[in-house]
Amino acid sequence: MPIKVQKDLPAKAILEKENIFIMAEDRAMSQDIRPLEILILNLMPVKEDTETQLLRALSNTPLQVDCTFLMLATHTSKNTSASHLNKFYVYFDEIKNKKFDGMIITGAPVENLEYEEVNYWEELQTIMEWGKSHVTSTLHICWGAQAGLYYHYGIPKYKREKKLSGIYRHKVLDRKVPLVRSMDDFIMAPHSRYTEVRRKDIEKVSDLVILAVSEEAGVYLVMKRDGSQVFVQGHPEYDRMTLNNEYHRDLTKGLNPELPCNYYEDNDPFAVPVLSWRNAANTLYANWLNFYVYQETPYILGEDG
Repeated sequence: MPIKVQKDLPAKAILEKENIFIMAEDRAMSQDIRPLEILILNLMPVKEDTETQLLRALSNTPLQVDCTFLMLATHTSKNTSASHLNKFYVYFDEIKNKKFDGMIITGAPVENLEYEEVNYWEELQTIMEWGKSHVTSTLHICWGAQAGLYYHYGIPKYKREKKLSGIYRHKVLDRKVPLVRSMDDFIMAPHSRYTEVRRKDIEKVSDLVILAVSEEAGVYLVMKRDGSQVFVQGHPEYDRMTLNNEYHRDLTKGLNPELPCNYYEDNDPFAVPVLSWRNAANTLYANWLNFYVYQETPYILGEDG
C-alpha cells in the first residue's frame, strides 16, 4: 500500500531504501482517491524508530494510508527533538473536531507505574474516550493495550516476577475471525514488558474475544467483538534489531538483563537475530486495515459541527 507522509519525514528515506511504496503529499493530492486517515498516538521514547516501524507495518495492502502523528500536550518527550515533534506532530486540540478511519495507540515505558500515576493519564483517557465516537477502529499496542483494557473495561494489570523479553510462540484460537485470517495455527511475536493482563479477567467481559495466547507470554491478541477496539499485548511492529538494542542498552546501564528468549541464534548476543515474526505482523496490520477500518468506515468522514 502507498503510505502518504510528509516528504522530509526521516522514516520516508529509510522505507524507500527497503522498496516500500511511500508517497509524498504532493503526489497523493493529485490522485482522485480518498486515503484512509490513520491517527498514530506515539508514546514510545524514540519516536523516529517507532514511526518507521509502524509505517512499515501499514504498508502491506493496496490501500492508500494518510498518517497523522499525535503528541501529548501534558508530556514532554526527552528522547526526541522538539524540532522533529513540532514539524511532524500535532496536538489533540488541533484534530479533536476531525474524524479518523483508524487510530493506533503505542506502548510506553511507564508500565511499572499505576495508570493514575502516569503524568499524561488524564489526557490519554480523553483521547481514548474521544476515539469511541471519532474513530472507526483503534489498535492498542503493548502498554497501550493494557491501558485501553483498563480504561474501557476495568481490566487490571499485574507485575511479572521478571521482565518478559523475547520472541514467543502463540496459538491462534479462531482463524475464522477476519483479524487473524490467513495466519498459521501458531504465530511468533516479540514481547518486552514487566507487566501483563490475564486471560481470566478478559474472559469475564462478554464484549471481548481472545484470539491468540502463549503458554509463556500469556494473552497476545484481544478484540472487541464489533472490531472497534483491538488490543495487542506485544510488539508485532518491532524491527529485527529492536530487542537487541534494548538488551545492550540495559546491559550498558548495569541492569544485568536476561537474554531475550528465542531471539539470538545459539543465544549469542552478538549474532544477528533471526527474524521470525514479520509475516504474522504484516498479516495482522493488513487484516486490521482491511476488515475493521476500510470495510467499516464511511466514505465521507467529516468533522464535528
